[in-house]
Parts: sequence; C-alpha cells; structure tokens
Amino acid sequence: MNMHMNLHKAVKFGLIAAIGVALSGCSSIRESRGYVVDNLLVRSIQPGIDNQRSVEGTLGRPTFTSQFGEPTWYYVSSVTGRKPFIRPRIQSHAVIAVQFDEAGNVASAERTGIDQVVRLRPDGDKTPTLGRERGFFEDLFGNIGQVGAPGAGGGGV
Repeated sequence: MNMHMNLHKAVKFGLIAAIGVALSGCSSIRESRGYVVDNLLVRSIQPGIDNQRSVEGTLGRPTFTSQFGEPTWYYVSSVTGRKPFIRPRIQSHAVIAVQFDEAGNVASAERTGIDQVVRLRPDGDKTPTLGRERGFFEDLFGNIGQVGAPGAGGGGV
C-alpha cells in the first residue's frame, strides 16, 4: 500500500511538472531593441545649456541623425513581446529627438511614443506596376515571331 501511495504521488508530481513546463513555454519573451531609455538621463538634457558633446556624453551616440534641415539626433527604442512561434508585437516604443541650433547647442528635446508609429500593410502579394497586364500565355508565347522582325534589333544586316 505504501508503494501504491508513492507511485500515486510521483504521477501527480510528474503531471504538475509537465503542466508547469508547458505553461512556461507559452510565456511572453521580452526583447529590447535600439536605445535603452533611461528617463533620468533623458530629463537631464536641457535646451540652451547642453550641446552636442554633452548630449553624446549623457545619452551616447544617436540611433540616426537628420540628413536635411535642422541638425537633429534621434534615439529610437522599442520593447517587443512575443510568444513562441508568433510574430513579435511592439509593447512600448519611444523616439527621443534632440534638435540643435547652428552653434551645436540643444534647441529642443522631444519624446514621442507608440502613438506616432505607422503600421503598414502590403497590398497583397503583387507589386503594382505601370503598363499593360500580361497573362501567363502572353508571357509564354508573346515573343513568337518577334525575333528578327524588322525594327526588333536582331536580324539582318
């Protein structure tokens, strides 16, 4: 009887362990991408006081910089979460834009969030092109009689 109780307890323990492993496989995996935001450091950037050197010393190198217009440094940060075998979803997103004047001093420092993210959805699996739509057989047999025809560029001298 004692052996029967131990076997019963072992089966229960094994079942609980299996359920725990299965549920842990369904938990979300968090991944930080890009700049890791430290709110204290971001708040320490002051327009009129800081310059490009002090911003780089405080926040590090930017994710990217503006190519045109006012010099602006962008720090992009995303935290995604995903379950195994499922495409990641953005949980939080922040962009810090530090704009400089001509002398290299901070003119403004703004932070935007996920509300500014644009979600693009491709229009099907075809790329729209200008011109004529051609069918399968037209693609397959469309050049018959074209090779060597006058004005086609191949052919006689």
